[in-house]
Amino acid sequence: MWEEKLKIYDQLVSKCSRFQRKGKTMPYTSANGYMFSLFNKDCEIGIRFSKEVQQKYIAEFPTTIYKSYGAVMKGYILIPESMWDDLDTLANYLDKSYDYVMSLEPK
Repeated sequence: MWEEKLKIYDQLVSKCSRFQRKGKTMPYTSANGYMFSLFNKDCEIGIRFSKEVQQKYIAEFPTTIYKSYGAVMKGYILIPESMWDDLDTLANYLDKSYDYVMSLEPK
């Protein structure tokens, strides 16, 4: 099951040409010194956004704050599996997340 869902995450990331997936045991994307998406051991995708966008999406989607390995991931929302069928839309969100971390002071 993990491998099947990881393929979906990889397909999502491959739709975005400005960055690549990293990590073997904990797949993620990062730029400018910040992680901005993560695929955890529970087969969940989290994407990072500004506080305002995060609140908007939590109100708009049937979702919550993203948790990974028992920790609350500050700034991340859980991408519901019901949205995984529309990778083009998710790629747009992932691109927005990339733009967000690129607007931050580099680490």
